[in-house]
Amino acid sequence: MFVGVCSDTGKIRVINQDSYYICELDELPVFIVADGMGGHKAGEVASSIATETIKEMIYMNQEELLSENFQIPKFINEALSEANKRVYEKSSISEEYKGMGTTVTMAFIFKGELYIGHIGDSRAYLLRDNELLQLTQDHSLVAELVRNGSITEKDAINHPQKNVITRALGTDEEVKIDIFSREVLDGDVILLCSDGLTNMVSDEMIKEILLKSENIQDTCNLLIDTANDLGGLDNITAIIIEVR
Repeated sequence: MFVGVCSDTGKIRVINQDSYYICELDELPVFIVADGMGGHKAGEVASSIATETIKEMIYMNQEELLSENFQIPKFINEALSEANKRVYEKSSISEEYKGMGTTVTMAFIFKGELYIGHIGDSRAYLLRDNELLQLTQDHSLVAELVRNGSITEKDAINHPQKNVITRALGTDEEVKIDIFSREVLDGDVILLCSDGLTNMVSDEMIKEILLKSENIQDTCNLLIDTANDLGGLDNITAIIIEVR
């Protein structure tokens, strides 16, 4: 397995409110991208709390994680629920952080299966047989409008409410998490990214970059450079995993 990662502030933002985490436990690698939202530094705090909470729970349960009876979907739900609780509590007791939240897209790869936990509008993609498939579903107003047929994909590109999130971690006491799995094959490429990439770079262009580049880290860097060349309006984070 080969892994590349890159995170960049972009051309407009002053600080980077994205967080990421890579844990390569024996036989159970875990990858996380979180895109924080809120006032000055609040988004940075929310995404950091989320990734640190999941990291803490991974190491607290390391023995169980590597056992035969480990249930990954159950752990994803528990980890993201705990992260939601901590972000929400922090925002409730501090006026500075009131209303903050974060997206989280996390991936486990275990025994030929990819397990995804997801909330918000960061994304997970799978590149296989020269085709790029978006695995996650955006929890955003515009994505819902596209899904119910109110607007087209083309309309969504420059929609004025494009950044309105309908589900995020830490904004409410309870959180609804998308959890699913699918088989992974040798040669598959998995991309986790924040919307700072996908709002700037089309799926077709992402696919072309993933297909052309031979080095995973160089590919990450090229994705971020492309997003910045096209405006860099937001923080940009990408993790690429090549399954071997």
